[in-house]
Amino acid sequence: MIDAPIEEVWAVLRDFNSHSAWHPAVGPSTMENGEPPDQVGCVRDFILKDGSHIREQLLALSDRDYVSTYCILEASLPMRNYVATVQLKRVTDGDRTFWHWESTFDAPRGRERELEELVGGGVYEAGFTGLAAYLRRDGRALSHPHAVDAPRAVDSEGIVATSFGGPDVLQRRRVDAPAPKSGEVRLRQTAVGVNYIDVYIRTGLYRMVEPPAAIGMEAAGVVVESNAPGFRPGDRVAYACTPPGAYVTMRTLPATQLVGLPDYVSDETAAALMLKGMTAECLLHRTHRVKPGDVVLVHAAAGGVGLLLCQWASALGARVVGTVSSEAKAELARAAGCEHPIVTRSYAFAEKTKQLSGGRGADVIYDGLGHQAAQENLAALAMRGHWVSHGHATGILEPVNLSGKSGTFSQPVLFHYTAEFLRQIAGHVFAALRDGILKADVRHRYPLGAAGDAHRDLEARRTTGQIVLLP
Repeated sequence: MIDAPIEEVWAVLRDFNSHSAWHPAVGPSTMENGEPPDQVGCVRDFILKDGSHIREQLLALSDRDYVSTYCILEASLPMRNYVATVQLKRVTDGDRTFWHWESTFDAPRGRERELEELVGGGVYEAGFTGLAAYLRRDGRALSHPHAVDAPRAVDSEGIVATSFGGPDVLQRRRVDAPAPKSGEVRLRQTAVGVNYIDVYIRTGLYRMVEPPAAIGMEAAGVVVESNAPGFRPGDRVAYACTPPGAYVTMRTLPATQLVGLPDYVSDETAAALMLKGMTAECLLHRTHRVKPGDVVLVHAAAGGVGLLLCQWASALGARVVGTVSSEAKAELARAAGCEHPIVTRSYAFAEKTKQLSGGRGADVIYDGLGHQAAQENLAALAMRGHWVSHGHATGILEPVNLSGKSGTFSQPVLFHYTAEFLRQIAGHVFAALRDGILKADVRHRYPLGAAGDAHRDLEARRTTGQIVLLP
């Protein structure tokens, strides 16, 4: 029995690499390949205080049932086929937690008793005692082991734009994650989303930071310290908000910017969908309410936002036309509900759009391209159509005259919507994910330190779907 709430105990145990902070028998421990310590399949490599070397792999993790299962891949100890399960249960008599830890393994003949006592006493009983002491150190559980020794100021690593420019300006730096003030929450980030707006900020097209400064707009993580009602250590949360600064391992934010994550939404999915998913929700349901039969033109239909627009617009009964830069991307867009993908690198799509729509053109154009697609957009727009500009990948648009078609033009900014309707919009995205309308398509994962490579691939059109950085 642990004299602490189940959420606080689980906040520590779900971190597969936290044991070096609380277990008295465990020495240095690292995650192989820089993988996040709550990703199923990740491997931790550590040394016991007696010098024994062990590699263990996370086999299963359930935040709903508070269960973690892992196995030994390699050990200097003579134990084979070792599989262990940790399960927590809420104790109704007081705010306490029952911790069940068991394992099975094969032992050499004659050493069964010795190894049983080693695991039962030196691993499990010592672990129970060590975690209880760890939780008592400042009266709460912190899922980030380094936070214990510095409860008021936590060092965080981040990717900082050292100046405005190309991907090379993105450099790893130490940044501060201040103690949360009233109404704020500090979280350990587990996945960070990459978006084209990050490129605009890095280059200085959008002057939202003054270098040197961390960039990035969305991430998911685990609360490690809260000074706000509604959030406790161990809660899984995500955000997409200004100011930039998401490319970090730890961050402190106003609680009003955070949304809690349902069990069915993984950290990677949340980091990939918060900004792009909420953008799609606003474009399809608020900026222009798509209805059955609408002809919808989606640019960069195989990109992060594009795939979501195709999926959701198709589910709403629209006829979706999309532009892509290759046949491979056309297949992705088609699988996401794009009825007519147009392969072009020259931004020539108006004539084909008209043909596919019986000469009508597009009732709504979702344009993330900007300058180089402007004339074709104007030609492709239907009478009384709606041109929605939500990005400028090819340059800023010149002023647009739509009087010849009685058209309308919008330049929506997501954060103007989420300032008032954040949880409503995020809830709609999560429900669409749950119901199978949206499918997270995280195709590209980079270590946080490789953010520059992620930007290079994004700008060179080498990516499809969503991109995440893993701290």
